[in-house]
Amino acid sequence: MIRKPGERICDPACGSGSLLIKCARHVGNNDFSLYGQENNGSTWALAKMNMFLHGIDYARIEWGDTLRNPQLIESDSLMRFEVVVANPPFSLDKWGADVAPKDRFARFHRGVPPKSKGDYAFVQHMVETMDLHKGRMGVIVPHGVLFRANSEGIIRKRLIEDNLLDAVIGLPPNLFYGTGIPATILLFRHNKPDDTVVLIDASHNFEPGTNQNKLRTIDIEQIANTYHDRVTVERYSYIATREEIIENDFNLNISRYVDMFEDEEEVNLNMIQTDLFKIEEELTQVQKQARIYLKELGL
Repeated sequence: MIRKPGERICDPACGSGSLLIKCARHVGNNDFSLYGQENNGSTWALAKMNMFLHGIDYARIEWGDTLRNPQLIESDSLMRFEVVVANPPFSLDKWGADVAPKDRFARFHRGVPPKSKGDYAFVQHMVETMDLHKGRMGVIVPHGVLFRANSEGIIRKRLIEDNLLDAVIGLPPNLFYGTGIPATILLFRHNKPDDTVVLIDASHNFEPGTNQNKLRTIDIEQIANTYHDRVTVERYSYIATREEIIENDFNLNISRYVDMFEDEEEVNLNMIQTDLFKIEEELTQVQKQARIYLKELGL
């Protein structure tokens, strides 16, 4: 997602604010506005300090529970942003499913996620805060979001039917602090030119580390170029139409679309049979020689 001058950028689960700051650096100048919300008080204070230390003292960082009590409000409605990004906690338990049906902003009209998995709660909040004309969004989620059924399957189906999902990017394992499981980036946007979804399997391209793996510059550039060019690359990416996703029952498991199977070397049965005959002949000779030795030993 390219950040442009004059745009509003938001992270509704901003933590210490590092992701917001990284987004700001890509704008190219100071013509942007940063917004965030963080539930943990000490982390919220750290985010405020982080903004000040990086010379972004005009950022608006709110303290509170984004899912239960969003604070970025204007004219009694959710604020909307051109760019929305987040790395929310994976499968958050007790996120507020009990109060979600009565949400005053109707953020969960596509469905209420399970009370023990708040992934699609964050996704839906972020979707509802995208600018209706130029809104783009990127969120990091666990792989289960791609294929889990029941209420999550219904939400996924409706997001695809609304033509909001733009890309699915599978990442390598052990890439983020605190979790070793492989994660996925989901990209959404309003006013897509068509109904296709780019699926990228970037899980095999990384620099291994002792405690944590790392995406190299070449890996990041390959992901970005594949997404922007929207091309199918063998064993790496696939451009899926809505009809194909419907045929797969709205399952977005990347392996259903990107074939990572490598052809095995063809087996020459005649050569194997010849080798077996040679082995049998050699074994017969060894057995004869062994019997001679045993006889000489009186055994």
